[in-house]
Amino acid sequence: MKFNTKTIHGGQENIDPAYGSVMPPIYQTTTYSQSTPGGHKGFEYSRSGNPTRSALEKSLASLENGKFGLGFGSGLAAIDAVMKLFKPGDEIISTNDLYGGSYRLFTSIFENMGIKFNFIAMNEAGNIEKYINDNTKMLWIETPTNPMMNIIDIEAVSKLSQTYNLLLAVDNTFATPYLQQPLDLGADIVMHSATKYLGGHSDVVLGGLVVKDEELAEKLHFIQKASGAICGPQDSFLVLRGIKTLHLRMQRHCENGEAVARFLRSHPRVGKVYWPGFEDHPNHDIAKKQMKGFGGMISFSTTEDTLKSATNLIEKLKVFTLAESLGGVESLAGHPATMTHASIPKEDRAKTGVVDSLIRLSVGIEDEEDLINDLKQALE
Repeated sequence: MKFNTKTIHGGQENIDPAYGSVMPPIYQTTTYSQSTPGGHKGFEYSRSGNPTRSALEKSLASLENGKFGLGFGSGLAAIDAVMKLFKPGDEIISTNDLYGGSYRLFTSIFENMGIKFNFIAMNEAGNIEKYINDNTKMLWIETPTNPMMNIIDIEAVSKLSQTYNLLLAVDNTFATPYLQQPLDLGADIVMHSATKYLGGHSDVVLGGLVVKDEELAEKLHFIQKASGAICGPQDSFLVLRGIKTLHLRMQRHCENGEAVARFLRSHPRVGKVYWPGFEDHPNHDIAKKQMKGFGGMISFSTTEDTLKSATNLIEKLKVFTLAESLGGVESLAGHPATMTHASIPKEDRAKTGVVDSLIRLSVGIEDEEDLINDLKQALE
């Protein structure tokens, strides 16, 4: 089954044997009747399993060419479940250009529990090996990274993880399975903030994990059940609905993203533009190899290179909405230093390029001319 067909039908066989509903029904129930103690029809309590959530989990697994999907209350809840695989003294290596919420979870929660994190540049896979020791258990990467759009070679990192018997987890939120499928490149775990592109309409918060290994899936399912950070049936339904148009939306996100990126690069008031589709973007060749397209996420700085210049520009936008999050049908503009990445110390942000003048765009599916004209009037 090809990807575009998977968005509609993947993992959705016999989703409603009772009445033949085309869409998975919303099973708004906490518990399920049993004919005898332990005698149920596959579901006993909705924390451990719900038919609507199960339909979503099967869809996620199908999209990522995995075998097992798990749904959570948010992307961070999904990451939290992965971190609970480890114990005090274990070490994890992650990229130094990381979503602020992930960084906060790692440093403010799990470091206090005795897990050590090393945040390093991962643009070159060879840079990782010197940080690996006997306590290292996992490599956690984003690609493209948030918000600097750095590209990490998943296949090269996976070879390294296999050499040292480490887990490799990939946050695939920016690329989505439409553009990139990390499990096929050797990753063990794929994480999605389905709040973003998978849901696609800025009306739901949800997270997901996909794996191929059954033993790993069982461990994560136990954590999901025991910790209880699950997604509800209504939210599962909304993400399933969003997935059905993922391929169509991503095509437009990519088209509009390219148009906006090229416009920004040509404007005299714009400094650096970060978009992996440029041939001179670091690791562009790797992006071209492991991605189907370059997506709709762009970051750029103003030539004035000040907080005031970035603030003035963002406040003048009319089609782009100033808001956190990304991946919806509407275009959003954000200021990482004061919004999504505010929890990262300023000196650490600056080292990776997250300066006060940096603006992050989530380019939506509006008409590209309207988006460019909006940026033009704000800049000029």
